[in-house]
Amino acid sequence: MSLDTTAAKLADLRERLEKAQDPGSERARAKRDEAGRTTPRQRIHRLLDPGSFVEIGALGRTPDEKDAPYSDGVVTGYGRIDGRPVVVYAHDKTVYGGSVGVTFGRKVCEVMDMAIKIGCPVIGIQDSGGARIQDAVTSLAMYSEIARRQLPLSGRSPQISIMMGKSAGGAVYAPVTTDFVIAVEGEAEMYVTGPAVIKEVTGEVITSAELGGARQQEKNGNVSYVATDEEDAFNYVHDLLDRLPLTCMDAGPVFEAPSDEDVENATHLDSFMPDDTNAAYDMHDLLTELFDDDDIQEVQPGYAPNIITAFARVDGKSVGVIANQPLEFAGCIDADAADKAARFIRICDAYNIPLVFVVDTPGYLPGVQQEEVGLIHRGAKLAFALVEATVPKVSLIVRKAYGGAYAVMGSKNLSGDINLAWPTAQIAVMGAAAAVVMIQGKQLNAIEDPAQRAYMKKIFMDFYDENMTSPYVAAERGFIDQMIEPNQSRIALRRALRQLETKIETDLPKKHTIAPM
Repeated sequence: MSLDTTAAKLADLRERLEKAQDPGSERARAKRDEAGRTTPRQRIHRLLDPGSFVEIGALGRTPDEKDAPYSDGVVTGYGRIDGRPVVVYAHDKTVYGGSVGVTFGRKVCEVMDMAIKIGCPVIGIQDSGGARIQDAVTSLAMYSEIARRQLPLSGRSPQISIMMGKSAGGAVYAPVTTDFVIAVEGEAEMYVTGPAVIKEVTGEVITSAELGGARQQEKNGNVSYVATDEEDAFNYVHDLLDRLPLTCMDAGPVFEAPSDEDVENATHLDSFMPDDTNAAYDMHDLLTELFDDDDIQEVQPGYAPNIITAFARVDGKSVGVIANQPLEFAGCIDADAADKAARFIRICDAYNIPLVFVVDTPGYLPGVQQEEVGLIHRGAKLAFALVEATVPKVSLIVRKAYGGAYAVMGSKNLSGDINLAWPTAQIAVMGAAAAVVMIQGKQLNAIEDPAQRAYMKKIFMDFYDENMTSPYVAAERGFIDQMIEPNQSRIALRRALRQLETKIETDLPKKHTIAPM
């Protein structure tokens, strides 16, 4: 076709752009459509505000290959979510299997550079076959270029990955380096080495779903949330962005909140805590009563459920919540829970989101297995993250707060700003049952009469609870700022966070900290 006229040139442009809309082979597109999967552009349009997506690099393709398909396996651009700017990229599985080549890498780097310059979130919709083998070292170089840009973005602007399909080899490292990883159940698979290679090298036989399915990777601690489908995944991302600022230098969104009069005297909370100090209850039921409303967004709900990490709102502003779950391990903190809480604290601190600790824990989880998996250094990471965080930190002790677990749940001695406690709080090195064994074990064992032994044990435990675990012991020594009635919890949290709103904390000059192993 001759391109001598403007009309011909326009027609040529339109034809090229039309080809670029869905450039995969007929066979690949048919396979996708037969499986009922959406196209990368459909996914982007569903995620962004209607009409806001601006694509860049639509006509990019492998250099010096005449028949190379447009896009090179990834759709990139920018747009808006709830009116706020984001950049986005989405793998196209119908073009080179969504594998990373030179043009692919350059396109992703382009939008990441834009996010660094203007200050906005980066959202990657992942569905990749990994490195493009035929591109050899060039593909690896592009992986490195993408990874290198994640560092200046990390802690500055939110990075979110949505796992829509397989993500193998080098393609899995970029998403797990982002702040949040959302995986679609039944679709997402993540692993460094696939089943075929594992079988060849080690002889182990496993399916790809068993190896790297969404639920399995959630158990492995690699997934923030498992979505039931694409719609659920996109909704979760929208909710996340409602909790987060565009950059660490910006304020986060503020939502309408009930008035102080509406939250005062929540008398139903006075009867919330069971009289039996060993009775279990669901911490979620309490959390929905403490914040502006029941709109609480949990992060990693399927990993280490003995500790809850979630976003909520106080005064219409985002807060990060770390709460013990008495239904799981009685609320003990194990190695996985420590990792989970430490990372969440660092996310909140990076984006200037205040922390609220809701405490009911009998301590770190004891056991040989916990020692073998590194409870010492993994538990230390939680304390390290707590002290390193400079955002406002408010702790509400509702029942047990024992030992080292008390310390890392926002205690004043580990840099907590304001500590509140209900009269049902119990604060001590350990509970009465453990203390009686440690302190009076030999004396009790010397009593031959079982009834007398049980009586003396109860006497000691009652004395211990009254004199050692009583919250008033901590209050007398200045470790509790305010003893409150449960019905005053919501207004007390508001007042504490308002007081801390202008908190400024600086560190000694140095290059960076060194976290525990």
